[in-house]
Amino acid sequence: MRVLFLCLLVALPAAAKPNFIVIFADDLGYGDLGAFGHPTIATPNLDRLASEGQRWTSFYSAASVCTPSRAGLLTGRHPLRSGTMSSVARVFDQRSLSGMSPDEITLADLLAGAGYRTAMVGKWHLGHEPAYLPTKQGFQQYFGLVSSNDHNKTYGRDKGREPAMNPVEGLWDVPLMENETVVEKPAVQSTLTRRYTERAVEFIEGNREKPFFLYFAHTFPHTPLFRHPDFAGKSLRGLYGDVIEEIDWSVGRLVSALEHNGLDRNTVVLFTSDNGPWLVFNEHGGSAGHLRGGKGSTWEGGMRVPAIFWGPGIVEPRVVRDMGSTLDVLPTFAALAEVKPPADRPMDGYDLSEVLTRGEKSPRREMYFYRSAKLFAARVGDFKLHLITQDGYGQPEPAVHAEPLLFNLLHDPSERFDVAADHHEVVRAIRDQALRFDGELVRGEDQVAKRINGAVGIFLHPPVP
Repeated sequence: MRVLFLCLLVALPAAAKPNFIVIFADDLGYGDLGAFGHPTIATPNLDRLASEGQRWTSFYSAASVCTPSRAGLLTGRHPLRSGTMSSVARVFDQRSLSGMSPDEITLADLLAGAGYRTAMVGKWHLGHEPAYLPTKQGFQQYFGLVSSNDHNKTYGRDKGREPAMNPVEGLWDVPLMENETVVEKPAVQSTLTRRYTERAVEFIEGNREKPFFLYFAHTFPHTPLFRHPDFAGKSLRGLYGDVIEEIDWSVGRLVSALEHNGLDRNTVVLFTSDNGPWLVFNEHGGSAGHLRGGKGSTWEGGMRVPAIFWGPGIVEPRVVRDMGSTLDVLPTFAALAEVKPPADRPMDGYDLSEVLTRGEKSPRREMYFYRSAKLFAARVGDFKLHLITQDGYGQPEPAVHAEPLLFNLLHDPSERFDVAADHHEVVRAIRDQALRFDGELVRGEDQVAKRINGAVGIFLHPPVP
Protein backbone atom coordinates (compact mmCIF):
# COMPACT_ATOMS: atom_id res chain seq x y z
CA MET A 1 0.00 0.00 0.00
CA ARG A 2 2.90 2.33 0.83
CA VAL A 3 4.50 1.75 -2.60
CA LEU A 4 1.18 2.31 -4.38
CA PHE A 5 0.65 5.56 -2.47
CA LEU A 6 4.08 6.88 -3.41
CA CYS A 7 3.60 5.96 -7.05
CA LEU A 8 0.40 8.02 -7.18
CA LEU A 9 2.16 11.24 -6.23
CA VAL A 10 2.21 13.82 -9.03
CA ALA A 11 5.43 15.81 -9.28
CA LEU A 12 5.30 19.55 -9.93
CA PRO A 13 7.91 21.39 -11.96
CA ALA A 14 11.10 21.71 -9.91
CA ALA A 15 11.06 25.53 -9.99
CA ALA A 16 7.70 25.61 -8.20
CA LYS A 17 8.82 23.57 -5.22
CA PRO A 18 10.28 25.10 -2.07
CA ASN A 19 13.15 23.41 -0.27
CA PHE A 20 12.77 22.30 3.37
CA ILE A 21 15.26 22.03 6.22
CA VAL A 22 14.32 20.73 9.66
CA ILE A 23 17.00 21.33 12.31
CA PHE A 24 16.15 19.23 15.35
CA ALA A 25 18.09 19.78 18.58
CA ASP A 26 18.23 17.03 21.22
CA ASP A 27 17.08 17.95 24.75
CA LEU A 28 17.22 21.69 24.09
CA GLY A 29 15.02 23.51 26.60
CA TYR A 30 12.44 26.22 25.96
CA GLY A 31 14.67 28.78 27.67
CA ASP A 32 18.03 27.89 26.10
CA LEU A 33 18.13 30.41 23.23
CA GLY A 34 18.65 34.14 23.35
CA ALA A 35 15.44 34.72 21.39
CA PHE A 36 13.55 32.74 24.05
CA GLY A 37 15.08 34.60 26.97
CA HIS A 38 18.37 32.99 27.97
CA PRO A 39 20.55 35.68 29.57
CA THR A 40 24.04 34.23 28.96
CA ILE A 41 24.00 31.83 25.98
CA ALA A 42 24.79 33.75 22.77
CA THR A 43 22.75 32.54 19.79
CA PRO A 44 23.00 35.35 17.23
CA ASN A 45 22.22 33.20 14.19
CA LEU A 46 19.09 31.69 15.69
CA ASP A 47 18.07 35.08 17.07
CA ARG A 48 18.33 36.45 13.53
CA LEU A 49 16.07 33.69 12.19
CA ALA A 50 13.58 34.43 14.97
CA SER A 51 13.50 38.14 14.11
CA GLU A 52 13.24 37.58 10.34
CA GLY A 53 10.84 34.64 10.55
CA GLN A 54 8.22 33.32 12.95
CA ARG A 55 8.94 32.62 16.61
CA TRP A 56 6.34 30.22 18.01
CA THR A 57 5.83 30.49 21.76
CA SER A 58 3.36 27.61 22.20
CA PHE A 59 4.88 24.84 20.09
CA TYR A 60 4.89 21.23 21.32
CA SER A 61 6.95 18.14 20.60
CA ALA A 62 5.05 14.93 19.90
CA ALA A 63 6.43 13.32 23.09
CA SER A 64 8.66 14.10 26.05
CA VAL A 65 11.50 11.70 25.09
CA CYS A 66 13.54 11.01 21.97
CA THR A 67 12.16 8.01 20.06
CA PRO A 68 8.42 8.78 20.04
CA SER A 69 9.10 12.48 19.48
CA ARG A 70 11.10 11.73 16.32
CA ALA A 71 8.49 9.31 15.03
CA GLY A 72 5.78 11.93 15.48
CA LEU A 73 7.81 14.57 13.65
CA LEU A 74 8.50 12.39 10.61
CA THR A 75 5.07 10.75 10.27
CA GLY A 76 2.61 13.41 11.47
CA ARG A 77 1.02 10.65 13.57
CA HIS A 78 0.76 10.12 17.29
CA PRO A 79 3.67 7.85 18.25
CA LEU A 80 1.30 5.28 19.76
CA ARG A 81 -0.06 4.70 16.26
CA SER A 82 3.41 3.73 14.99
CA GLY A 83 4.29 1.59 18.03
CA THR A 84 7.13 3.93 19.03
CA MET A 85 5.70 4.82 22.47
CA SER A 86 5.75 1.99 24.99
CA SER A 87 4.95 1.15 28.60
CA VAL A 88 7.91 -1.27 28.62
CA ALA A 89 10.74 1.07 27.63
CA ARG A 90 10.82 4.73 26.73
CA VAL A 91 13.18 4.62 23.72
CA PHE A 92 15.00 2.27 21.38
CA ASP A 93 18.44 1.38 22.75
CA GLN A 94 21.31 -1.05 22.15
CA ARG A 95 19.08 -3.97 23.20
CA SER A 96 16.36 -3.17 20.67
CA LEU A 97 15.49 -5.70 18.00
CA SER A 98 13.04 -3.54 16.10
CA GLY A 99 12.44 0.04 14.99
CA MET A 100 9.79 2.24 13.44
CA SER A 101 8.06 0.16 10.79
CA PRO A 102 9.03 0.91 7.16
CA ASP A 103 5.28 0.75 6.48
CA GLU A 104 5.03 4.19 8.07
CA ILE A 105 5.03 6.98 5.46
CA THR A 106 7.50 9.68 6.43
CA LEU A 107 7.86 13.23 5.23
CA ALA A 108 10.97 12.04 3.37
CA ASP A 109 8.89 9.38 1.59
CA LEU A 110 6.33 11.96 0.50
CA LEU A 111 8.86 14.45 -0.79
CA ALA A 112 11.10 11.86 -2.45
CA GLY A 113 8.04 10.59 -4.28
CA ALA A 114 7.44 14.14 -5.55
CA GLY A 115 10.93 14.48 -7.01
CA TYR A 116 12.79 15.87 -4.00
CA ARG A 117 16.33 14.93 -3.05
CA THR A 118 16.26 13.81 0.59
CA ALA A 119 19.05 13.52 3.13
CA MET A 120 19.39 13.04 6.84
CA VAL A 121 22.32 14.14 8.96
CA GLY A 122 22.60 13.35 12.67
CA LYS A 123 20.75 11.32 15.27
CA TRP A 124 18.18 8.79 14.04
CA HIS A 125 17.00 6.83 17.12
CA LEU A 126 14.22 4.97 15.33
CA GLY A 127 15.99 1.60 15.09
CA HIS A 128 19.61 0.61 14.46
CA GLU A 129 19.04 -2.70 12.65
CA PRO A 130 19.42 -2.59 8.83
CA ALA A 131 15.67 -2.86 8.16
CA TYR A 132 14.95 0.32 10.15
CA LEU A 133 17.66 2.75 9.06
CA PRO A 134 16.90 6.17 7.51
CA THR A 135 17.63 4.77 4.04
CA LYS A 136 14.59 2.53 4.52
CA GLN A 137 12.40 5.50 5.47
CA GLY A 138 12.66 7.76 2.45
CA PHE A 139 16.12 9.27 2.92
CA GLN A 140 18.39 8.83 -0.08
CA GLN A 141 21.52 9.49 1.97
CA TYR A 142 22.40 9.42 5.66
CA PHE A 143 25.34 10.35 7.90
CA GLY A 144 25.06 10.22 11.67
CA LEU A 145 24.53 8.27 14.88
CA VAL A 146 21.82 5.64 14.83
CA SER A 147 20.99 6.16 18.51
CA SER A 148 21.54 8.43 21.48
CA ASN A 149 25.15 9.29 22.20
CA ASP A 150 24.98 7.78 25.72
CA HIS A 151 24.18 4.25 24.52
CA ASN A 152 26.58 1.30 24.53
CA LYS A 153 28.30 2.36 27.74
CA THR A 154 31.71 0.77 28.30
CA TYR A 155 31.94 1.59 32.01
CA GLY A 156 30.44 -0.30 34.94
CA ARG A 157 27.07 0.58 36.41
CA ASP A 158 28.78 1.31 39.74
CA LYS A 159 30.00 4.60 38.24
CA GLY A 160 26.44 5.85 37.90
CA ARG A 161 26.18 9.15 36.04
CA GLU A 162 29.72 10.34 36.63
CA PRO A 163 30.99 9.91 33.05
CA ALA A 164 28.04 11.86 31.68
CA MET A 165 28.91 14.71 34.02
CA ASN A 166 32.61 14.48 33.05
CA PRO A 167 32.56 13.37 29.43
CA VAL A 168 35.44 11.32 28.09
CA GLU A 169 35.41 10.12 24.51
CA GLY A 170 35.47 6.35 24.16
CA LEU A 171 33.18 5.62 27.10
CA TRP A 172 30.25 5.37 24.69
CA ASP A 173 30.85 2.85 21.91
CA VAL A 174 28.25 4.29 19.54
CA PRO A 175 28.62 3.69 15.78
CA LEU A 176 28.74 6.51 13.25
CA MET A 177 27.13 5.46 9.99
CA GLU A 178 27.20 6.56 6.40
CA ASN A 179 24.10 5.28 4.62
CA GLU A 180 24.06 1.64 5.84
CA THR A 181 27.74 1.21 6.71
CA VAL A 182 29.50 1.75 10.03
CA VAL A 183 32.39 4.14 9.33
CA GLU A 184 33.55 4.90 12.88
CA LYS A 185 33.09 3.08 16.19
CA PRO A 186 33.18 4.62 18.68
CA ALA A 187 32.18 7.90 17.12
CA VAL A 188 34.47 10.84 17.90
CA GLN A 189 31.83 13.02 19.45
CA SER A 190 33.80 16.25 19.84
CA THR A 191 33.78 16.67 16.05
CA LEU A 192 30.22 15.49 15.35
CA THR A 193 28.54 18.89 15.11
CA ARG A 194 31.24 20.15 12.75
CA ARG A 195 31.13 17.03 10.55
CA TYR A 196 27.34 17.05 10.47
CA THR A 197 27.42 20.67 9.36
CA GLU A 198 29.95 19.99 6.61
CA ARG A 199 27.77 17.19 5.24
CA ALA A 200 24.66 19.36 5.39
CA VAL A 201 26.37 22.19 3.50
CA GLU A 202 27.64 19.72 0.87
CA PHE A 203 24.09 18.48 0.38
CA ILE A 204 22.72 22.02 -0.03
CA GLU A 205 25.43 22.99 -2.50
CA GLY A 206 24.98 19.76 -4.45
CA ASN A 207 21.27 20.36 -4.94
CA ARG A 208 21.13 23.95 -6.14
CA GLU A 209 19.09 22.94 -9.16
CA LYS A 210 16.80 20.41 -7.46
CA PRO A 211 14.22 20.66 -4.70
CA PHE A 212 15.51 19.11 -1.50
CA PHE A 213 14.54 18.10 2.02
CA LEU A 214 17.26 18.04 4.67
CA TYR A 215 16.57 16.60 8.12
CA PHE A 216 19.43 17.73 10.39
CA ALA A 217 19.01 16.10 13.80
CA HIS A 218 21.74 17.28 16.16
CA THR A 219 23.21 14.82 18.66
CA PHE A 220 23.45 17.56 21.28
CA PRO A 221 22.81 19.00 23.85
CA HIS A 222 21.90 15.44 24.93
CA THR A 223 24.46 14.29 27.50
CA PRO A 224 27.32 13.43 27.45
CA LEU A 225 28.24 16.87 26.18
CA PHE A 226 31.01 17.36 23.64
CA ARG A 227 32.03 20.36 21.57
CA HIS A 228 34.78 21.11 19.09
CA PRO A 229 37.96 22.52 20.67
CA ASP A 230 37.27 25.82 18.87
CA PHE A 231 34.23 26.29 21.15
CA ALA A 232 35.84 25.22 24.44
CA GLY A 233 35.32 27.94 27.02
CA LYS A 234 33.59 30.24 24.54
CA SER A 235 30.27 30.58 26.38
CA LEU A 236 29.50 32.30 29.67
CA ARG A 237 27.24 29.29 30.42
CA GLY A 238 30.09 26.76 30.59
CA LEU A 239 30.21 23.47 28.69
CA TYR A 240 26.47 23.40 28.04
CA GLY A 241 26.61 26.90 26.62
CA ASP A 242 29.61 25.98 24.47
CA VAL A 243 27.54 23.16 22.94
CA ILE A 244 24.57 25.45 22.19
CA GLU A 245 26.79 28.14 20.71
CA GLU A 246 28.36 25.56 18.38
CA ILE A 247 24.86 24.53 17.28
CA ASP A 248 24.11 28.21 16.63
CA TRP A 249 27.31 28.42 14.57
CA SER A 250 26.10 25.41 12.59
CA VAL A 251 22.77 27.13 11.85
CA GLY A 252 24.69 30.16 10.61
CA ARG A 253 26.73 27.99 8.24
CA LEU A 254 23.58 26.46 6.75
CA VAL A 255 21.92 29.84 6.26
CA SER A 256 25.08 31.21 4.64
CA ALA A 257 25.11 28.25 2.25
CA LEU A 258 21.51 28.97 1.30
CA GLU A 259 22.22 32.66 0.72
CA HIS A 260 25.45 32.09 -1.23
CA ASN A 261 23.69 29.66 -3.53
CA GLY A 262 20.61 31.83 -4.07
CA LEU A 263 18.34 29.37 -2.26
CA ASP A 264 17.30 31.40 0.77
CA ARG A 265 14.11 32.82 -0.78
CA ASN A 266 12.89 29.38 -1.82
CA THR A 267 13.65 27.45 1.37
CA VAL A 268 11.72 27.01 4.60
CA VAL A 269 13.84 26.27 7.68
CA LEU A 270 12.39 24.99 10.95
CA PHE A 271 14.51 24.93 14.09
CA THR A 272 13.07 23.16 17.13
CA SER A 273 13.79 20.50 19.77
CA ASP A 274 12.70 16.91 20.34
CA ASN A 275 11.64 17.56 23.96
CA GLY A 276 12.47 19.64 27.01
CA PRO A 277 15.76 19.83 28.94
CA TRP A 278 17.24 16.91 30.88
CA LEU A 279 17.14 18.57 34.27
CA VAL A 280 18.73 15.73 36.28
CA PHE A 281 22.11 16.61 34.79
CA ASN A 282 22.24 19.94 36.62
CA GLU A 283 24.63 22.32 34.79
CA HIS A 284 24.99 19.78 31.97
CA GLY A 285 21.26 20.04 31.36
CA GLY A 286 19.35 22.95 29.89
CA SER A 287 16.57 25.27 31.00
CA ALA A 288 12.84 25.24 30.43
CA GLY A 289 12.79 28.95 31.30
CA HIS A 290 9.62 29.82 33.21
CA LEU A 291 7.98 26.48 32.35
CA ARG A 292 7.49 23.68 34.86
CA GLY A 293 9.37 20.38 34.56
CA GLY A 294 11.60 19.03 31.84
CA LYS A 295 12.37 16.04 29.65
CA GLY A 296 10.35 12.92 30.39
CA SER A 297 7.42 14.76 31.96
CA THR A 298 4.11 16.00 30.59
CA TRP A 299 4.45 19.32 32.38
CA GLU A 300 4.94 22.20 29.94
CA GLY A 301 8.73 22.08 30.32
CA GLY A 302 8.77 18.51 29.04
CA MET A 303 7.00 19.10 25.74
CA ARG A 304 6.75 22.85 24.99
CA VAL A 305 9.85 23.61 22.92
CA PRO A 306 11.37 26.59 21.13
CA ALA A 307 10.35 26.77 17.47
CA ILE A 308 11.48 29.11 14.71
CA PHE A 309 10.24 29.03 11.11
CA TRP A 310 12.34 31.05 8.65
CA GLY A 311 11.91 31.50 4.92
CA PRO A 312 12.33 34.94 3.34
CA GLY A 313 9.68 35.37 0.68
CA ILE A 314 7.62 32.47 2.08
CA VAL A 315 7.26 32.86 5.86
CA GLU A 316 5.59 36.03 7.11
CA PRO A 317 7.65 37.41 10.04
CA ARG A 318 5.86 37.64 13.40
CA VAL A 319 5.50 36.09 16.83
CA VAL A 320 2.93 33.28 16.84
CA ARG A 321 1.25 32.57 20.16
CA ASP A 322 -1.17 29.99 18.78
CA MET A 323 -0.55 26.28 19.28
CA GLY A 324 1.57 24.22 16.93
CA SER A 325 3.35 20.88 17.14
CA THR A 326 6.00 18.79 15.44
CA LEU A 327 3.04 16.59 14.46
CA ASP A 328 2.07 19.43 12.11
CA VAL A 329 5.32 19.51 10.14
CA LEU A 330 4.42 16.76 7.65
CA PRO A 331 1.02 18.18 6.59
CA THR A 332 2.42 21.72 6.54
CA PHE A 333 5.41 20.97 4.33
CA ALA A 334 3.30 18.67 2.17
CA ALA A 335 0.88 21.55 1.56
CA LEU A 336 3.69 23.95 0.67
CA ALA A 337 5.08 21.36 -1.76
CA GLU A 338 1.56 20.65 -3.09
CA VAL A 339 1.83 16.98 -2.16
CA LYS A 340 -1.11 15.14 -0.64
CA PRO A 341 -0.49 13.58 2.80
CA PRO A 342 -1.39 9.90 3.29
CA ALA A 343 -5.13 9.25 3.08
CA ASP A 344 -5.03 5.57 4.05
CA ARG A 345 -4.30 6.04 7.77
CA PRO A 346 -5.24 8.34 10.66
CA MET A 347 -3.15 11.52 10.82
CA ASP A 348 -2.76 13.80 13.85
CA GLY A 349 -1.07 16.85 12.36
CA TYR A 350 -2.60 20.10 11.10
CA ASP A 351 -1.61 22.10 8.05
CA LEU A 352 0.01 25.31 9.33
CA SER A 353 0.91 26.65 5.88
CA GLU A 354 -1.64 29.49 6.04
CA VAL A 355 -0.17 30.55 9.40
CA LEU A 356 3.31 30.64 7.90
CA THR A 357 2.48 32.38 4.65
CA ARG A 358 -0.60 34.52 5.36
CA GLY A 359 -0.64 35.16 9.09
CA GLU A 360 -3.82 33.16 9.64
CA LYS A 361 -4.77 31.60 12.98
CA SER A 362 -3.46 28.14 13.74
CA PRO A 363 -5.99 25.34 13.22
CA ARG A 364 -4.53 23.46 16.19
CA ARG A 365 -6.74 23.93 19.23
CA GLU A 366 -5.77 20.88 21.28
CA MET A 367 -2.76 18.86 22.36
CA TYR A 368 -2.73 15.49 24.13
CA PHE A 369 0.12 14.59 26.47
CA TYR A 370 1.09 10.92 26.85
CA ARG A 371 3.74 9.15 28.87
CA SER A 372 4.52 5.42 28.76
CA ALA A 373 1.48 4.84 26.55
CA LYS A 374 -0.89 6.50 29.06
CA LEU A 375 -2.86 9.71 28.68
CA PHE A 376 -1.57 12.12 31.33
CA ALA A 377 -2.88 15.53 30.27
CA ALA A 378 -4.67 17.51 27.57
CA ARG A 379 -4.70 21.12 26.48
CA VAL A 380 -7.73 22.61 24.76
CA GLY A 381 -7.54 26.31 23.97
CA ASP A 382 -6.08 28.25 26.88
CA PHE A 383 -6.56 25.52 29.50
CA LYS A 384 -4.51 22.42 30.30
CA LEU A 385 -5.94 19.55 32.34
CA HIS A 386 -3.75 17.03 34.19
CA LEU A 387 -5.26 13.61 34.93
CA ILE A 388 -1.90 12.14 36.00
CA THR A 389 1.35 13.90 36.88
CA GLN A 390 4.89 12.66 37.33
CA ASP A 391 8.25 14.40 37.23
CA GLY A 392 10.49 13.46 34.34
CA TYR A 393 12.95 11.56 36.51
CA GLY A 394 13.20 10.88 40.23
CA GLN A 395 9.50 10.42 41.02
CA PRO A 396 9.05 6.64 41.09
CA GLU A 397 5.26 6.51 40.87
CA PRO A 398 2.83 8.78 39.03
CA ALA A 399 0.22 10.77 40.95
CA VAL A 400 -3.28 9.97 39.70
CA HIS A 401 -5.65 12.87 40.33
CA ALA A 402 -9.21 11.89 41.12
CA GLU A 403 -9.90 15.60 40.86
CA PRO A 404 -7.88 16.74 37.82
CA LEU A 405 -5.63 19.78 37.96
CA LEU A 406 -6.45 22.69 35.66
CA PHE A 407 -4.19 25.55 34.61
CA ASN A 408 -4.86 28.60 32.46
CA LEU A 409 -1.68 28.62 30.36
CA LEU A 410 -2.19 32.18 29.13
CA HIS A 411 -2.16 33.49 32.70
CA ASP A 412 0.03 30.79 34.25
CA PRO A 413 2.41 29.07 31.81
CA SER A 414 4.44 27.85 34.80
CA GLU A 415 1.49 25.67 35.93
CA ARG A 416 1.56 26.92 39.50
CA PHE A 417 -2.06 27.81 40.21
CA ASP A 418 -4.73 25.10 39.98
CA VAL A 419 -8.02 26.76 38.94
CA ALA A 420 -10.12 23.61 38.59
CA ALA A 421 -12.46 24.67 41.42
CA ASP A 422 -13.41 27.78 39.46
CA HIS A 423 -14.01 26.05 36.11
CA HIS A 424 -15.96 22.84 36.58
CA GLU A 425 -17.43 22.97 33.08
CA VAL A 426 -13.99 23.41 31.51
CA VAL A 427 -12.66 20.44 33.49
CA ARG A 428 -15.55 18.26 32.35
CA ALA A 429 -15.33 19.34 28.71
CA ILE A 430 -11.57 18.79 28.39
CA ARG A 431 -11.69 15.48 30.26
CA ASP A 432 -14.50 14.20 28.04
CA GLN A 433 -12.70 15.28 24.86
CA ALA A 434 -9.39 13.76 25.98
CA LEU A 435 -10.91 10.44 27.04
CA ARG A 436 -12.80 10.26 23.77
CA PHE A 437 -9.56 10.78 21.83
CA ASP A 438 -7.79 8.17 23.94
CA GLY A 439 -10.60 5.66 23.46
CA GLU A 440 -10.54 6.11 19.67
CA LEU A 441 -6.73 6.07 19.35
CA VAL A 442 -5.75 2.83 17.57
CA ARG A 443 -2.39 1.72 18.92
CA GLY A 444 0.10 0.04 16.62
CA GLU A 445 2.15 -2.98 17.61
CA ASP A 446 4.65 -2.00 20.31
CA GLN A 447 8.04 -1.97 18.57
CA VAL A 448 10.00 -0.51 21.49
CA ALA A 449 9.20 -3.53 23.68
CA LYS A 450 11.03 -5.89 21.31
CA ARG A 451 14.34 -6.17 23.15
CA ILE A 452 17.04 -8.63 24.13
CA ASN A 453 16.30 -9.19 27.80
CA GLY A 454 19.26 -8.60 30.08
CA ALA A 455 21.71 -7.75 27.31
CA VAL A 456 23.69 -4.53 27.60
CA GLY A 457 26.49 -2.87 25.67
CA ILE A 458 25.79 -4.32 22.23
CA PHE A 459 24.95 -3.15 18.76
CA LEU A 460 24.12 -5.77 16.19
CA HIS A 461 26.00 -3.99 13.41
CA PRO A 462 29.45 -5.48 12.72
CA PRO A 463 32.41 -3.33 13.75
CA VAL A 464 34.06 -1.12 11.16
CA PRO A 465 36.78 -3.08 9.28
